[in-house]
Amino acid sequence: MQIKGIIWLENIVEKITTKHNVAREEVIEIFKNKPYFLYVEKGFRKMEDVYSVLGRTSSGRYLIAFFVYKRNKNAIIISARDMTDKEKKKYEKK
Repeated sequence: MQIKGIIWLENIVEKITTKHNVAREEVIEIFKNKPYFLYVEKGFRKMEDVYSVLGRTSSGRYLIAFFVYKRNKNAIIISARDMTDKEKKKYEKK
């Protein structure tokens, strides 16, 4: 999967920062550091589905982010958090 850019909605940035303690920079890092993409569900618009990306930050933190993959290959971040143990195992096996 090719991601040309990341689109940030300020209310989502605030949520992932305050609720999940995830910085915007950390999300960017997981897209760059051996990301593992998974289809999550069909989106509201045709050809704009929801995916997750699993990855590690440069500090070693395991994160998962959810995004809408736009037709223009941009990703709109809709959430991000630490991986569960099950997600970590899936990421390590990839």
